[in-house]
Amino acid sequence: MHNLSIFGTSSDVGKSTLCFSLTYLLHHQGIKVAPFKAQNVSNNSQVTDEGGEIAIPQHFAAQAIGIKTSPDMNPILLKSGGKSKSHIIINGKSIGDKNVWDYYRDMDYLKPHVKKAFKNLSKKYECIVAEGAGSPVELNLMDKDLSNIYIAKKFNTKIILVADIQRGGVFASIYGVIELLPKGLRKNVIGVIINKFQGDMRLFDKGVKIIEKKFGVPVLGVVPFKPFNLGFEDSASLMNYTQDTTKAIIKVGVIKLPHISNFTDFEPLVVDEEIELLFISSPSEARACDVLVIPGTKLVIEDLLWLRKRGFEKLLTSKEKTIIAICGGYEMMFENILDPLCIESPVKKTKGFGRFKGDVVFQKEKIVKKGSYNLFGIMTEGYEIHNAITKKRAKSKSKLYGTFVHGLFDNDKLRYKIFSKINSKYKGYDFKKYKQEAIKEFATHIATHVNMKKILKALRE
Repeated sequence: MHNLSIFGTSSDVGKSTLCFSLTYLLHHQGIKVAPFKAQNVSNNSQVTDEGGEIAIPQHFAAQAIGIKTSPDMNPILLKSGGKSKSHIIINGKSIGDKNVWDYYRDMDYLKPHVKKAFKNLSKKYECIVAEGAGSPVELNLMDKDLSNIYIAKKFNTKIILVADIQRGGVFASIYGVIELLPKGLRKNVIGVIINKFQGDMRLFDKGVKIIEKKFGVPVLGVVPFKPFNLGFEDSASLMNYTQDTTKAIIKVGVIKLPHISNFTDFEPLVVDEEIELLFISSPSEARACDVLVIPGTKLVIEDLLWLRKRGFEKLLTSKEKTIIAICGGYEMMFENILDPLCIESPVKKTKGFGRFKGDVVFQKEKIVKKGSYNLFGIMTEGYEIHNAITKKRAKSKSKLYGTFVHGLFDNDKLRYKIFSKINSKYKGYDFKKYKQEAIKEFATHIATHVNMKKILKALRE
């Protein structure tokens, strides 16, 4: 069976959700399938079952079909470090920060890691669904394109092209990509999927005929737009969430830090009909909220200074609001943040908000682990990704909850414990059940509008 590459005409066309859906649908056809992306650029990551970090989309897709997550599913992950630097994770392990130019210059060093990871998966699975990145025909970068061209050429994958009709210019973008693809890859394109269609589907019947006749590529489906509030890859996708707030009784404000990370923490709040979730950037917005959340961040000290500059300190040091501080946000709540080795910042000592006694100290060795944690008296499944350490993994006091552990809102009992104190009418819901149903529903939506028989036939040829 052939492996499958999912290319996009540009970034944010819906590759991640289509990859997850196709992985799910192939799995339910009885095919041993696994998700893959050679290189991800995102501050949003998860800890795999084998240890080490990978980006959210591949972790999410693997979990959705109940297979073990592995660094092989995303061998290279870049996290924004600011000032033309990225924090680089290879095979799940941090190798430190690197200048972006130096990173792209060392592409020949990275290719063997990608090749090995793909081959490792190939030994275990019949089909790998490999997500591309951005557009596959950025002509000035094609020799450095690990996620699209390199994988498609090296492993002779079948290719599906995804186009976002909401962006406009769908015909030009499809034609442009097909014409600019290396000739050897064009024969592997099994079709195009038109994504995020809104309106009367019949209006695009002529469009399908034009694409198939003039461009010589089959249209595998026209997919109507459907919100999916799970598996957010980056802050741009996060900001596209949708909420029905008609029954909301608690307003939660997440401070949108400049280097916010691990924002999938908030998926259970996005879909909680009793909660209105807002991403806020000013104290005036914060005052209208019942709860404030200081989320994880890639650059703790820099974002702490940003909070001070924006005027948040008075609000965060008072006992006026319930505050939930996660990972980097938790670190900010201590008296001092010490970074003697300049792991994250050239500033070796910074005064924190002082709500918790003691110091936070950055260490060279990064803590990357998952497990079961006692958070505020409730056993919770979660994970940790941080360099800074302090005496306790979690602390609480008057209206303040702080922890290094991500994933705390996934726990129904813990959500209820926190939010019922804010509003006694809060009932909560079963997030695990919601997630299972939402995944099945979205995959069924894709199956309804995409020709899976034609895809399966091409993969088996």
